[in-house]
Amino acid sequence: MRPPILDPLFAPVSTLPGIGPKIAKLVSGLVGTQPDRDATVADLLFHAPASLIDRRHRPGIAYSENGDIVTLDVTIGRHAAPPRHSKAPYKINAYDDTGAIDFVFFHPRRDWLEKTYPEGQRRIVSGKVEWFNDRPQMVHPDYSLEPGEAASMPQIEAVYPLTAGLSSKTLHKAMQAALDKLPRLPEWLNGPHLQKTGWPDFADALRTLHVPSERSDIEPTSPFVERLAYDELLASQLALALVRAHMRTLGGIARSPSGKLQAAVVGALPFQLTGSQSQAIQEINEDLAKPVRMLRLLQGDVGSGKTVVALATLAQVIETGAQGALMAPTEILARQHFASMQPLCEATGIRLALITGKDSQKERRIRQEQLEAGDIDLVVGTHALFQGSIAFKNLGMVVVDEQHRFGVHQRLALSGKNQGVDVLVMTATPIPRTLVLTCFGDMDVSRLTDKPAGRKPIKTVSVSLDRLDEIIARIGSAIQEGQKVYWVCPLVEESEKIDLAAVADRHRVLEHALNQTVSLVHGRMSSDEKDAAMADFKSGRTNVLVATTVIEVGVDVPDATIIVIEHAERFGLAQLHQLRGRVGRGDKPSSCVLLYKGPLGETAGARLNIMRETNDGFLIAEEDLKLRGGGEILGTRQSGTPGFRIANAEFHADLMETARDDARLILETDPDLDTARGEALRSLLYLFGRDAAIRLLRAG
Repeated sequence: MRPPILDPLFAPVSTLPGIGPKIAKLVSGLVGTQPDRDATVADLLFHAPASLIDRRHRPGIAYSENGDIVTLDVTIGRHAAPPRHSKAPYKINAYDDTGAIDFVFFHPRRDWLEKTYPEGQRRIVSGKVEWFNDRPQMVHPDYSLEPGEAASMPQIEAVYPLTAGLSSKTLHKAMQAALDKLPRLPEWLNGPHLQKTGWPDFADALRTLHVPSERSDIEPTSPFVERLAYDELLASQLALALVRAHMRTLGGIARSPSGKLQAAVVGALPFQLTGSQSQAIQEINEDLAKPVRMLRLLQGDVGSGKTVVALATLAQVIETGAQGALMAPTEILARQHFASMQPLCEATGIRLALITGKDSQKERRIRQEQLEAGDIDLVVGTHALFQGSIAFKNLGMVVVDEQHRFGVHQRLALSGKNQGVDVLVMTATPIPRTLVLTCFGDMDVSRLTDKPAGRKPIKTVSVSLDRLDEIIARIGSAIQEGQKVYWVCPLVEESEKIDLAAVADRHRVLEHALNQTVSLVHGRMSSDEKDAAMADFKSGRTNVLVATTVIEVGVDVPDATIIVIEHAERFGLAQLHQLRGRVGRGDKPSSCVLLYKGPLGETAGARLNIMRETNDGFLIAEEDLKLRGGGEILGTRQSGTPGFRIANAEFHADLMETARDDARLILETDPDLDTARGEALRSLLYLFGRDAAIRLLRAG
């Protein structure tokens, strides 16, 4: 049960003044953590400001620099309204002792302007100054107040990330109302630690974050932000520690078969295992042989052969008479795992099945009966695998692919399908150590560091979009030589419509320029349409595939040798590296073209340089952490991942270590969270959406 003191924070944002259903939907899209329900007041409060506006700067008109936000004490002069039906702006002249300025308005309501800016009267006006033809102007000022009302204007104003259709005024008003609902919560940090750090209490820290009095208040190293970051990290570490403790209490099953089935799978491979693949298989076998549940992370760079390791170790479990499950984040990926495992399973007598959300009820019922009867040894699927109705005769091991797409919750749901289920988590985004701690707690880690024999390195170049025609011509000649090409367009989250137009547009241009059919894949297509387009590309009916980032994970077309990534400056490093991994999967040399629109910012330039210099995913992950902090590396905003809203791996890595030690100590001294501090910690877990772990206390 959620502590009642938290109820005001778990009310939907639509209960706040000024937020109707339409605005609630926009706010939920911006700050919500659950895709299928309204954001809560707590979600809103954890939406941290990105910067500040300081309205204390009052230089006078003549001394206002271009681009500065200033507050001016002016006398309103003449209104110059444009003629009817003209598209010209409405201008209001104003002056002070130092000079004159124009306030500029587009599509204005004249009566409102005359009331807000009355000729001949004094007004305090605040906004951004721009110099145009040696004359200052302010387009749509933020505030215009009578001198007597000036005190009501915030001197320092938080600036939040917004979304199309949501104004900063609306968000500010909602934030203020949310702060009014903030209760005084019991302290969950221990006294000595609090004294040592000098941090404020949770509510004060949150208030200061949204109503700062200095720029330094919202810096990552301020005591207010550090306090909240530590709370968030502690919630995450405590939840992970509870999951681990729960898994240990359930006990595991020692599985040490003869190893015949595993040897058969390895023997059926058309290639030799790499050194690190053999090492990983050995580490997992040792885990399986112990009577403790395995929870291991298998990190491999793109194309390092994780699926082979997974299948070999699943064979070890299947030989003991138990069943295995492999869970993938997308249907495309689940089908690919199924297709790549099928020949090996047929050769070694492993009974393999696929379950996806697209199966008809009849197919699903048949699969369900086979699983319960033990007629299926290994099942591959999407999240459909952990939905209530699916039951196994004797599930022994679960492999979760692309971990960061799944939360801790789903992991628990799957491993809870039977007593002592071993869990192997695979990720193709190599993760720096600090982040391994963050998202996986004390998981044991195996790393695949070498590439399979015969793989050629991928040559990466960056080219300005101005040379688009030249690139298209070179793609044309590559196709004549029988090569296959991916062309990736970015997603700009603001508007899917613009994205689809951009992808469709590029598709049209390429079909026309290359004079042949080009495949197209994007997120708005049905699974059947996507599958058909992929099949055409795979079979060679088409040689070019234009896609949005839906191809980021796991699309496997070994004879594709070129990938063009358009607007590469908009992508993060991990994503560029994932996309580049779609080529270089066969024995032919491959290339990756990063098309960028100049001029490049410093970070974007650094990203493209790193991509040109190295193919090593582990190195790229470390650089990525330096460039943009940890929240993003694994894709944010997915439950149970480091989609941290306040903590930032770059600035708060040391807090992460402390939080982990703190969590361990808490569970040693108060395993059921029964003490007064334990009760307070339960509130903390709920606040940061880690309450699944509380259910384990009861379940265990």
